[in-house]
Amino acid sequence: MDTLREQLEGARFLVGVELVSIRGSMSEATAVRVRALATQLVDRPEVDWISITDNAGGNPQLHPQALGKPILYAGKEVVIHLTCKDLNRNALESAAWQLDSEGFHNVLAMTGDYPVGGSGGRAKPVFDLDSVGLIAMLDRMNRGFDDKHLKTSFCIGAVTSNTKLREGEVVPQYLKLAKKIECGAHFIINQVGFDARKARELKRWMDGHGIGHTPLVGNVYVLTARAARLFAAGRVAGIVVTPALLELCERHGRSPDGGKAFFREFAARQMAIFRGLGYRGAYLGGIHDLATVERVLEIERTFGSDDWKAFAREIAFGRPGEFFAYPDEVEAGGATAGGARPAAETAARAGERPAARPVRKARGRRAGLLYAFSRWTHALMFTPGRLLSRWGAKLVARSRDPAQGPPPLRVLERATKAALFRCKDCGDCSLPDVAFLCPESQCAKNQRNGPCGGTREGRCEVDGYGECIWLRAYERLKAAGTELALLDHAPVLQNQALRGTSSWANNWLGRDHSALRADTHAAPPHPATPHTTPSSELRDAGLRDAELRDAQLRDAELRGQPQPPNPNPQSPAAARPHG
Repeated sequence: MDTLREQLEGARFLVGVELVSIRGSMSEATAVRVRALATQLVDRPEVDWISITDNAGGNPQLHPQALGKPILYAGKEVVIHLTCKDLNRNALESAAWQLDSEGFHNVLAMTGDYPVGGSGGRAKPVFDLDSVGLIAMLDRMNRGFDDKHLKTSFCIGAVTSNTKLREGEVVPQYLKLAKKIECGAHFIINQVGFDARKARELKRWMDGHGIGHTPLVGNVYVLTARAARLFAAGRVAGIVVTPALLELCERHGRSPDGGKAFFREFAARQMAIFRGLGYRGAYLGGIHDLATVERVLEIERTFGSDDWKAFAREIAFGRPGEFFAYPDEVEAGGATAGGARPAAETAARAGERPAARPVRKARGRRAGLLYAFSRWTHALMFTPGRLLSRWGAKLVARSRDPAQGPPPLRVLERATKAALFRCKDCGDCSLPDVAFLCPESQCAKNQRNGPCGGTREGRCEVDGYGECIWLRAYERLKAAGTELALLDHAPVLQNQALRGTSSWANNWLGRDHSALRADTHAAPPHPATPHTTPSSELRDAGLRDAELRDAQLRDAELRGQPQPPNPNPQSPAAARPHG
């Protein structure tokens, strides 16, 4: 049997089915039902793979591998969802090694939903990495960490969510999608949505920006009236059901069969749209029994080759004023069915900036004086080679504690960054990466490589965080015409060893992620990778040999890395115990 990666390289339209894990052991009644469904799906040749969720919705559930093993060992391809909400990078790496050891080679890498439940109260979220960081790590495992480890063979999947209202939500999602592919994603699944114009726009955007070769799978959720109510109420982050669609679902939900026939045909029509648009497959969610899968596939087989064009005009449940990257998709009406205007199509293929027509157009007012002042100050102090940057490096390197720098400078750093940016003193500052908005204090998931998919009309899915910082960052950059460079810095893997140290000192001495940016994708940073500040840099800072040695030892200690041999046993750093 072909692997999923081999199937994605073929021409046949694929079908995947999502199984949601349960809370409880494999002996629970609900687990028995899910296992029975899995067994039935294994026997269906029309189903190419089965995906299993990881604590879906932020709730504790049985680990997906427990449900996945019987499926995998029965010969069906399994996609294991791996998310960053409950595991730090070491635990994610451990999980990845275990998956590879047990024969699970298909991983859907996601940031994950914000935790909402847990034993004894809400769980503390982790988000040490995000989806981009996780994909980069898995890709590095595929290429081999070093000569001591075998290479894994993960087929890495990623998710994108373009069913957003505002320009500052949609475009950053596209930029992050490109970054995921750049970092190693092999296939893409779009978020659940009910607007064919957005499905068409996603395909068109990928084709027009040089990533159309990456297999794109359409997400088909088999609705019910109850599920529609939950989505409409915003109970599931990132999924939108408009009032018009909700009314339709409610009306059919009152039919004698509870709307079962309608919802199955609705799903089959969505599947036909994805096939017609050139997606590589359909991903069926909301599945609770084999009969639904069989009926959806059966209905879809009855459609004519061009029927999807009419379906695309019907399933267009957008919101008033919703942003579209290609306005002609909406104006032309039938453009969704493949009739895009030639000029716009040519522009898209050339990778030009999307012709925006948002309801809430990004405006220069978003930039503000603080942003302008921050940019100017940062360029003045931290641009390599500039006088203040060289001066800062010398001053820090000569200080008693290069991790903190001179005390007066440290006090100034803490006071100004706390007052202006609500700084949390992480020591690996991402302010210049997020248009001088702090992801530590102003993003519920500490996202440093672009937005998650959980925003609702521009606002964070977690109460109390207000507008998404990536939307605000996009609007700040748009004022300067640089919004498409929003994620040029990614991927960022925050170094926890730097927490509580001076970010200014870390930047000047090349200890933070900004110094690793140039070769991050070629060789993503890893906790086990030895790294010390280059000797030449420190010599340039005017250090004597003994000071140079101490600075290197402290730098290695900060990173928690193996330290180089110490020729001077009397050095204070050498005498320090290491746990």
